[in-house]
Amino acid sequence: MYAILDIETTGGKYNEEGITEIAIYKYDGHQVVDQFISLINPEREIQPFVVNLTGINSKMLRNAPKFYEVAKRIVEITEDCILVAHNAQFDNRILKTEFRRLGFDFERKTLCTVELAKDLIPGQASYSLGKLVRSLGIPVTDRHRASGDALATVKLFKMLLDKDTSKNIIQQSIRLNPKFQLEPRLLDIIEQMPSVTGVYYMHKADGEIIYIGKSNNIKKRINQHFTNTNQKSKKIQQHVATVTYDATGSELVALLKESAEIKSNKPIYNRALRRHVFTHALYHFKDENGYINLKIDVADGRKKPITTFTNRESGKAFITKAVEDYKLCQKLVGLYKTKTSCFGYEIKTCNGACINKETPEIYNQRVESLIEKNSYKNKNMVIVDKGRAIDERSAILIENGVFKGYGYFNLNYQINNIEVLESIITPMENNRDTQHIIQGYLRKNKRLKIIRLN
Repeated sequence: MYAILDIETTGGKYNEEGITEIAIYKYDGHQVVDQFISLINPEREIQPFVVNLTGINSKMLRNAPKFYEVAKRIVEITEDCILVAHNAQFDNRILKTEFRRLGFDFERKTLCTVELAKDLIPGQASYSLGKLVRSLGIPVTDRHRASGDALATVKLFKMLLDKDTSKNIIQQSIRLNPKFQLEPRLLDIIEQMPSVTGVYYMHKADGEIIYIGKSNNIKKRINQHFTNTNQKSKKIQQHVATVTYDATGSELVALLKESAEIKSNKPIYNRALRRHVFTHALYHFKDENGYINLKIDVADGRKKPITTFTNRESGKAFITKAVEDYKLCQKLVGLYKTKTSCFGYEIKTCNGACINKETPEIYNQRVESLIEKNSYKNKNMVIVDKGRAIDERSAILIENGVFKGYGYFNLNYQINNIEVLESIITPMENNRDTQHIIQGYLRKNKRLKIIRLN
């Protein structure tokens, strides 16, 4: 659990500042579950430059509560939490100073979004909160007021969690804060899981990830892990101390994250998975007469396929439908072995490419249409899919035929700008697995929105 906060102060000499406003959002890694926002009477003068910056003046604070009146609420909302702030050292020091004046030792573990952003989003022109969130397309209101800045930090931290593909933040949080762990009773863990689409991570007591999975219903899938009686499930049940998850909204993002993070983290109980989830691929070549032939064959890493399949049967089903949709020749796609005309020509569904009756130029146009639709080679595009909330969408970026990564954007925010897109995207490796996952998903989900980029 995290307490994401922002504090406005009077300014002045080091360790003599007073708090004028505080905002704390209690965040469970997925949503805000509690919040506390209040002006505070600092019982001291506010520096003029601070008044100009924040708009908070002494008159506004005359009837505000003093720090000792809100101290109990601050202790309660931050208890068992890791403090998260933009420049956490400053906010933590101010809080500790105020509590010290009351004779109370305030100790909390901290995470700094400045440090995390420098690590996870390198190369930014500035890491000040305002400029950073603006460059990432994160909306911010009431800049230099505690509530506005804290809420912007919540959104930034959410993006940083997404970009942390090695799960260092989560694993560090579990180690820093043992009370964050659930009791190692399987029913308790199941109770905490949501029925959403996403990726889940099974941890040992020290935070080590022992298994990563993906599901359209995480709660149901965890329940299956804990009720199965096979050897692997029994070992997982024995060692799991807690389960964390990333809601993705999109099944495609979940599939890509699962594949990438298994490779990155190498959990002990994922090692039995097949190295590649596809076995067959669709290839093309020109014959001696100039016709483009299609062929379903065993996947070969040395060749560039149009698309890939989990087995020969699904490849054959794809090509059978393609023959119908694009009026292709059964002989030239490998479905009908003959030295003469194919069966389709006999029933007038083939225009005669098999016996050179239809010219290669006309026939090849239809084959190239199929290739264009089912391959994203050399394309610049964004695949838009479901987000984690009603007003959010996911974006999968492909540049010049190379998968770059995924990100999330608000419905009212334009994503046609490639520079903004690249800043919100969590980079991911482009490999045969990701290509297979994306192409397979596009085949199954024909109504997906695709934005072509110049």
